[in-house]
Amino acid sequence: MIPRGLRNNNPLNIRHNKDVFQGEVKGTDKAFKTFSTMPYGYRAAFVTLATYNSRGWNTIEKIISRWAPPCENDTERYIANVERWSGIPRNKLLTLADGADYVMIVAAMSFMENGRNADINQVKAGFALQQRITMP
Repeated sequence: MIPRGLRNNNPLNIRHNKDVFQGEVKGTDKAFKTFSTMPYGYRAAFVTLATYNSRGWNTIEKIISRWAPPCENDTERYIANVERWSGIPRNKLLTLADGADYVMIVAAMSFMENGRNADINQVKAGFALQQRITMP
């Protein structure tokens, strides 16, 4: 069976909220957003993480503690896996110029959310659709 995040083209499982993202479409999932394509789902993740960065959630540890809170997840396991799979230390301070790091973090989060390797080309396509996080 295809994981929910992949069925919805929402690989990081962004919940319904007041934000309306480019590429967002009306889906049938009552809890999570649906996107027209996978790159638009990744784009929404990068836009959300750029907002996180502006609010001081600028390390893997801070990002995941907000994204996957302990009331719903094994947050420490999530942090440890994203750190390991991305190769980015959990406490590295990320800036909006750390695009390469964010690509690896989003790919690792996608694996954590869906149990399948992210298609890195689709992650990069989603990155290219936004302008908030840049490459050095």
